[in-house]
Amino acid sequence: MKNCGFIVAMVVVQFAYGGSNILIKIALERGLNQFVLIVYRHIIAMLLLAPPAYVLERKERPSLSVSVFGKIFLLSSLGTTIHLNVYYAGLAYTSPTVATALGNVIPSLTFVMAVLLRMEKVKIKSAKGGAKVLGTVICIGGSLVFTFWRGGFQSKGFVDRPLINIHSTNASHGEFRHENESWIKGSALFLVSYIAWSGWLILQATASKVYPAQLSLNVLICFIASLQSSVLALFFARNPLLWKLQWNVQLLTIIYSGVVLSALVYYLQTWCISNKGPVFAAMFTPLLLVFVALFSAIVFAERLHLGRQFTAISYFLTSVKKISPTK
Repeated sequence: MKNCGFIVAMVVVQFAYGGSNILIKIALERGLNQFVLIVYRHIIAMLLLAPPAYVLERKERPSLSVSVFGKIFLLSSLGTTIHLNVYYAGLAYTSPTVATALGNVIPSLTFVMAVLLRMEKVKIKSAKGGAKVLGTVICIGGSLVFTFWRGGFQSKGFVDRPLINIHSTNASHGEFRHENESWIKGSALFLVSYIAWSGWLILQATASKVYPAQLSLNVLICFIASLQSSVLALFFARNPLLWKLQWNVQLLTIIYSGVVLSALVYYLQTWCISNKGPVFAAMFTPLLLVFVALFSAIVFAERLHLGRQFTAISYFLTSVKKISPTK
C-alpha cells in the first residue's frame, strides 16, 4: 500500500511540473526575469517549510557538520542554481513540449550515474540486467525520436486559437512556432540542465542518509539556492524594476513555483528518493511529456502528434522495466 503512495506522489510531481512549464514559459515571455523568479520562489518555499520543519523535526534534526553542509550546498547548486537557470535559458529558444521531450534522457542519465557510483547493480549477462542496459539505450534514442518524429496528427487541437498569445507568431493550423527558435541552442542547454538534475537526484539519495530530516533539508536547499541566485542576480538582474511585483501572470507563476514546486514537489521528491532511490524518482519523467503536450494543446493550440504520444508511453513502460530489481 505504501508503494502506491510513492507512485501517486511521483505522478502528482510530474503533473505539477507540467503546469509549471506552461506558466513559466508565459511569464518569461512576458518579461519575468529568470533570476528573480528563482530567488522569489525559494524564499517563499523556505518561509513556508521552515515553521513545520522546526516543530516536527526538532528532535530528529542532526547537527550540521561541514561535510553535510557541503553536500547540501552542492545539492542546491545542481538542482536549483545550475539546473533551473540553464533550463529557463533553454526554454527561451523552444517550446515546453520539446523541453520535456528531451527530458526523457533523465531516467537513463540517472541510471548510468547510479551504476557508476555503485548505487545500482547490473548483471549484464542476466535477462533483467540486459533489459536495463537495453532500456537505457532505448530511452536515449527515444528522446531523439520523440523530438523529431511527429507522426500523424491525432487531432487539429483542442482549440482553434491559442488561449494565451505570448508573442507574435506566423503559426498556421495551430502549430506553435517561435520567431527566434534555435533548436541546437535550446537542446544543448536542456541537456546540460538534465545532467545537473540527474546529479541532483543521485546526490539527494546520499544527502537524505546523512541528513534524514526531510523538511529541514528542503529548507536549507531553498535558503542556499536563494542566496546563490541572489548573487547571480547582482550581475544579470540589476534593474530594480525587474523585482517589482504586480497582480499578473508573473506573480501567479512565482507563487505557484514557490508553493507547489519548491515546497510541495521538492518535499515529495525527497521523500520518494530517500525511500525508493533516485532511479525510481527519475522513471516517472516520461509522464511529464503527456501532461505538457495536453496543456500545450489547450493553452497554445499545439497539435497532438501520434509519434510523440506513442513514444512518451513507451518511455514510461521501458523505465518501469528498467528499475525492476536484478535477482
